[in-house]
Amino acid sequence: MEEEFIKRRVVVTGLGTVTPLGNSVEATWAGLMAGRSGAGPITKFDTASFPVRFACEVKDFDPLKYVEKKEARKMGAFTHYAIAASDEALADSGLKITDENAEAIGTYISSGIGDFWGIESEHSKLLRGGPRAVSPFFLVSILANMAAGQVSIRNGAKGPNSATATACAAGNHAIGDSFKIIQRSDADVMICGGAESTITPMTMAGFAAMRALSTRNDDPESASRPFDRDRDGFVVGEGSGIMILEELEHARRRNARIYAEIAGYGATGDAYHMTAPDETQSGVIRAMQRAMQDAGIDPNQIGYINAHGTSTPLGDRGETFAVRKTFGPHAYKLAVSSTKSMTGHLLGAAGGVESVFTVLAIHNRKLPPTINYHTPDPECDLDYIPNEARDAVVEYALTNGFGFGGTNASLCFKRFAE
Repeated sequence: MEEEFIKRRVVVTGLGTVTPLGNSVEATWAGLMAGRSGAGPITKFDTASFPVRFACEVKDFDPLKYVEKKEARKMGAFTHYAIAASDEALADSGLKITDENAEAIGTYISSGIGDFWGIESEHSKLLRGGPRAVSPFFLVSILANMAAGQVSIRNGAKGPNSATATACAAGNHAIGDSFKIIQRSDADVMICGGAESTITPMTMAGFAAMRALSTRNDDPESASRPFDRDRDGFVVGEGSGIMILEELEHARRRNARIYAEIAGYGATGDAYHMTAPDETQSGVIRAMQRAMQDAGIDPNQIGYINAHGTSTPLGDRGETFAVRKTFGPHAYKLAVSSTKSMTGHLLGAAGGVESVFTVLAIHNRKLPPTINYHTPDPECDLDYIPNEARDAVVEYALTNGFGFGGTNASLCFKRFAE
């Protein structure tokens, strides 16, 4: 008779972020609690001819604080952000990686696109100077798994080393898959999350051509307005969100501080359309249901959802519909907010950053708001924590991530209890 599989408990022991609100968890959380927008005019390139001229850029970030100049030139900005956030998360956790434990510590840092800056800049070099002008580090720097790879190399983490490129659900998948890796004893610790830096001419032109972006060039700070009736598209963001997931007994043995426990993970596919959400929202509904089933809880136990909430007309309406279908009458008792109203949409990094926010909401007993919420939409009728943070004790929370290609992921975190 086969032995019954026992799921190991997994807790969060370290957090790190680089976001448009600040280059640390402390600065970012303070910005969230203050309801501050990270949006502003794009400074990375000349936008005079572009229909959308603003984004949520990371500000005052110096990669040389983390990486030597020679090495930094071999990496894309998304990797720089991942290294900075991972350094913070590891320091926060107090975890020391040694020869003895290195094989039990893995990295799983996802990105939707990778180093698009590198692709554009090296292509320009090719056109100007021919093949010899292209950097020998071009290909290895742009790959979406290089954030995970470089963090692994930097810290000597020899456990599972992976990344997913599942668009805007990539960070959620990285954390959910890491959770399962630890549950099944393939690692004791995972450094996991997402990283992205795609505020480039090609990506901004491409998203604008899709009519996916807000066009509020005269008022960038109010442009990201999830669930508001007057929302007109998302705002591109960049950065990285990393957390240290750890098997509970491993964390206890070293007296680690525990922020929260990760209890469930649901991943589904729409099998519907490249970019448009399925009108039935069946994939989103199943992702949330599976996360709660995996956690072994009833939907009525969820107190907060950090929504995907991108500020697009169809997306926000669809997610609201999915929450109503999933939770029934309880949908009107739980709190929902979109922190993208402040950070913008970090694409493949969104799930990492928003998981950090969800954990802090549980740990700090404070729920971040949805800012720029002024005009209710009859089709978006939930409690979106409008404009001001709220004190609340939450036992269980979900965070959602949905990506192009119809990929969905939902994570369930809980207040830690012995």
